[in-house]
Amino acid sequence: MSALQTRHCREQTVRLSDEEAAALLAELSDWQISDNRLHKLYRFKNYYPTMAFVNLVAWIAHRENHHPDLHVSFNTCKVAYTTHSVGGLSENDFICAARIDAALAG
Repeated sequence: MSALQTRHCREQTVRLSDEEAAALLAELSDWQISDNRLHKLYRFKNYYPTMAFVNLVAWIAHRENHHPDLHVSFNTCKVAYTTHSVGGLSENDFICAARIDAALAG
């Protein structure tokens, strides 16, 4: 269990350095960083579980008040986080990523 999944997003946050982001990335599975975005592609059997996943992500986003970009197709969903207010990655992005993975695992 990652400590990230037990945290909650904070309204006031700061932009992470590349080193800080890399350290938090190491706590996640299969997530990547590019262009100041934390992203992961999820694959599903068909449309129904894909849409169920989208609803799960929406619930987490609402609860944490931190919203990703979602790119949805028939059996995939790419989730991408960045914190616009700080112009890059913040701890909030990693918290939400960890919460998504924990919800899928449990």
